[in-house]
Amino acid sequence: MKKKIFLLISYIIFFFNNNLLSEEKDKHLKVGLLAPFSGQYKEIGDSMLYSIQIALNEINDKNITVIPRDSGLNNKDKLISSIDEIKNSGAKIVIGPITFEDLSFLKKYKDMVFISPSNINSDISDNIISIGINLESQLLALSNFIEKQKKTKTLVLIPDNENSELILSKIKKLELSFFKTFEYNSDPKILTGQIEKLTNYSQRKRNLETRKKMLENKEDPSSLKELEKLEQRYTLGKVNFDSVIVIDYGDSLKSILTSLIFSDVNERDVLFTTVNQWFDESLFYENSLETLYYPSVNYKNFKKYENQYKKLFGEKPKEMSILAYDALGLIYFIWRKNKKISSTKDFIIKKKIKGKIGNFSFDKFKVIQELNIYKIQNGKITKF
Repeated sequence: MKKKIFLLISYIIFFFNNNLLSEEKDKHLKVGLLAPFSGQYKEIGDSMLYSIQIALNEINDKNITVIPRDSGLNNKDKLISSIDEIKNSGAKIVIGPITFEDLSFLKKYKDMVFISPSNINSDISDNIISIGINLESQLLALSNFIEKQKKTKTLVLIPDNENSELILSKIKKLELSFFKTFEYNSDPKILTGQIEKLTNYSQRKRNLETRKKMLENKEDPSSLKELEKLEQRYTLGKVNFDSVIVIDYGDSLKSILTSLIFSDVNERDVLFTTVNQWFDESLFYENSLETLYYPSVNYKNFKKYENQYKKLFGEKPKEMSILAYDALGLIYFIWRKNKKISSTKDFIIKKKIKGKIGNFSFDKFKVIQELNIYKIQNGKITKF
């Protein structure tokens, strides 16, 4: 399978480069693709290339040329060399690179426009637009959802790492009225103690024992019934928040959700939410919660794209690749509309853009996605 995929990639690159040579310069939309075709993220780069091919097939316009080049991974020299090759080929607009760290090298290319799948920064700069599922869009979707559920004390849990300051600055900038933010340590041994303290677990456990002792010597039906119910509980008393947002992923997310449940945070009283998980099905089986909500892209569109991709290439796409598909569609739309693309200002339009991920817009030089809320319940993902 890997040999076939390698041959297919080679064919696509050959096809793109031949298109470049065979068409007239002034009648073409030339788009560079900066993706990691080598290194740790090679599979993501390959998947983006396939996604671009699907988009080209659907657009069906011979006046588009895509010029793929390897951005590597944390390799400044390779990245700059690839950008120069794309620029010398006549392309002034580029899809990529994928990592936020690489964007710092793009500022000197002021006569080029980069559409990056990165999700770190929603702000549109002089020559960079990041169309990844950004934190601002997710927080706005969650805030609106939580408000509709009539929850008023939202606890935001943030891992204490290199991204914590950025996350806190985003929350402050959006002026969201969350009850409290808390930075936690991802080490399970430390995390358990932090969550117990945060949820006042020891006091609630003492409350339960005190109440049980008060009922032990009583024999009236009401007391006996209450005592029977208390025997099934671990604590007594509610926590001081009614909804929680966990800004985390993977095993770390599962660990903190488990810690909250073990600290007897009741789902009937507290609404559990997290950020975009790209429909991670492992949460069905390794999650002790009955229901978990999160914002994400359009699920039906994503599954349709996934099935189309799998039918053509025999494997599932990497999630980020759908952003490459939308990026090419967006570039083509602006190019057809304006007959040219000179700068990021060409993308500042009032109307909403409809993509595979759903609707998104460029408002006040920001990329804002309209995300749906999905819930994981009973082994299924459903739109709320």
